[in-house]
Amino acid sequence: MLAILAITTPIFVLIGMGYLAVRTEIFPKAGLTALGAFVIRIALPMLVFKSISQRSFAEVLNLPYLAAYLFGSVAMVGIGIAWARLGRGQNLEHASLIGMGMGCANSAYVGYPIALQVIGPTASMALALSMIVENMLMLPLCLALGDAGKARHEPFLRVFGRALLGLRKSPLVVMIFVAFAFSFFGISQPPQLAKAVEMVAAASAPVALFFIGGSLVGLPLKDVLVDVGVVSFAKLILHPLAVALGLYLFGPVDPLLGAGAVLLASAPMLSIYPIFGQKHGREGFCAATLLVATVASFVTIAAAIWLLRHVPGFGLTP
Repeated sequence: MLAILAITTPIFVLIGMGYLAVRTEIFPKAGLTALGAFVIRIALPMLVFKSISQRSFAEVLNLPYLAAYLFGSVAMVGIGIAWARLGRGQNLEHASLIGMGMGCANSAYVGYPIALQVIGPTASMALALSMIVENMLMLPLCLALGDAGKARHEPFLRVFGRALLGLRKSPLVVMIFVAFAFSFFGISQPPQLAKAVEMVAAASAPVALFFIGGSLVGLPLKDVLVDVGVVSFAKLILHPLAVALGLYLFGPVDPLLGAGAVLLASAPMLSIYPIFGQKHGREGFCAATLLVATVASFVTIAAAIWLLRHVPGFGLTP
């Protein structure tokens, strides 16, 4: 247990630093927008580019991993929407947010820094593969479902196509395709460029964790506690279990890479979850859920690490 705390504590210390810095106004909360933009638009795309471009295309096109992570994520989105629609009587617009909360992990801001300490450099490959699923499939699906629920009289396929078309403006998606080209054609980067990319990519984890802490300041915990608890439980417990089931069904996958998939899925929901919620008038619920899940993840991620070290087949030793 002490070894697990040694891994997770620095992560949450950085989150705590961000919270205290913004809470005490040492760092302005308005500046978090710039930090988030830096991570999403610059550091994270560089990290994904570095992870994909330096590997062979056969390694990047890891279909068992992609299928397993997609299976677990789609399953959770489906469960979330079904529970919201049938169990809580919510419309598709709000149900899509429930599904997003259950099936879209904060793999970059929380999952990757933790996976990096647990499985080492393999974490960057796991992140790259997971972000292919999240950014090119899961987010467009959830956004299209929400827009379709909001635009009740517009055909779903048209709304979904518009969401897919919007991906061309995402730096992360563009960089994924650029990295694919480097990997497919075996293009080598000049040492100077590779070093610059590495330096920017290395900033993604600490800046992202600081951002998470700062973004927790002032979040309202005022929505329905049942919904908050169910979504948090599903995200932190059921999502990694669904991904683990996907690994069993679609494997084999390299043990360390498989452990990375489970760890990334163990992270709470996206830090920009409340921003998506604001579009549909549910920012209070999304913010409260993010807060509860982020705090609870300290315990659940530690439990996930312990299990991965004691369950055969994941390449981790006690």
